[in-house]
Amino acid sequence: MVTLIYLLLGHWFLSLFCQSFFLHRYCSHHMFKMNKTWERVFYFLTYLTQGPSFLNPESYATLHQRHHKHSDKPQDPHSPSNHSSVMHMMMNTYHDYKAILVEQKTRPDHKNEFSWNRLDKFAQSKYNTYLWVIIYCSLYYFLELPWWAYAALPLHFFVGPIQGAIVNWCGHKMGYRNFATKDFSRNTLPIDFALMGELYQNNHHKFGQRLNFAHRWFEIDFTFLVAKVLNFLRIIKMKEA
Repeated sequence: MVTLIYLLLGHWFLSLFCQSFFLHRYCSHHMFKMNKTWERVFYFLTYLTQGPSFLNPESYATLHQRHHKHSDKPQDPHSPSNHSSVMHMMMNTYHDYKAILVEQKTRPDHKNEFSWNRLDKFAQSKYNTYLWVIIYCSLYYFLELPWWAYAALPLHFFVGPIQGAIVNWCGHKMGYRNFATKDFSRNTLPIDFALMGELYQNNHHKFGQRLNFAHRWFEIDFTFLVAKVLNFLRIIKMKEA
């Protein structure tokens, strides 16, 4: 039981950090800089932690930028205001993401800012899904986890979308507001410790390019704290210290 908890928590926070740090703050908002070598390191780490739910970084960025441009309006790809349930919202988000992916592939003049063509092509194939099903099932087997623990496998398969669903649903539906923004964004403090700063959505929508999502003294953005360490190590270059 303890092994299972450690495994789930480890995977959850590694995937969450990659989504928050690399896909969200780096690819979507360009909040800091890194050289191409480190970009590839975090690109691959994001793939390793998200596995079958890995999203193409550029398509993710385009989708997220659309969310900010049309926040809580009908054109917003993942606003609770436009959907009756979390599942309906995430299915709409998935269809929008796939449409963006197809559009970017078919545009002859398109230049992919975050490209790793071989990895992206494999990650979008059915063989990637088969590979990660084998990896996770083998891991559970070699760790000698009990049969009932295999019920937790879907969390590994869909970790990225689950985290995105929590942030987009709760962050625009539950919590308090520090700023009177034009959307319904909120800060969901009670559960943000499990989302590493991503649930300070009201703060983020007020200051869209600010790396530190926390604003008040009791708010802590754990992704920002890790970014400060990486900045100190000169792995990234922050715009704010």
